[in-house]
Amino acid sequence: QVQLIESGGGLVQAGGSLRLSCAASGRTLSAFALGWFRQGPGKEREFVAAISRSGGQTSYGDSVKGRFIISRDRAKNTAYLQMTNVEPEDTAVYYCAAKAATYLAFYTNRQQYDYWGQGTQVTVSS
Repeated sequence: QVQLIESGGGLVQAGGSLRLSCAASGRTLSAFALGWFRQGPGKEREFVAAISRSGGQTSYGDSVKGRFIISRDRAKNTAYLQMTNVEPEDTAVYYCAAKAATYLAFYTNRQQYDYWGQGTQVTVSS
């Protein structure tokens, strides 16, 4: 069992930056592939980014490619989502997810993940 806690959300102006964190307790995150998803008002939860256990394999949703970066820090048992050049369309609740995985695997389908955080709200003003 692993508990995920997101933080770092808030209100930001369009064109600005924000860094989300996903801290874990209960188990080390090194055993898990990680992902970020988001759910905007009236929308389905959508894939944002994923990273393998190694940290060397990443994947991004089309709408955030070139603007967001996913990373992980083993020493801090934390994952991050660096958001830059944000747009009003990025407004959503952002969720961190974890899945026990092999070393190089990553996952883009939300149904593949086993553990979820409670989410953190990101609001981008125009």
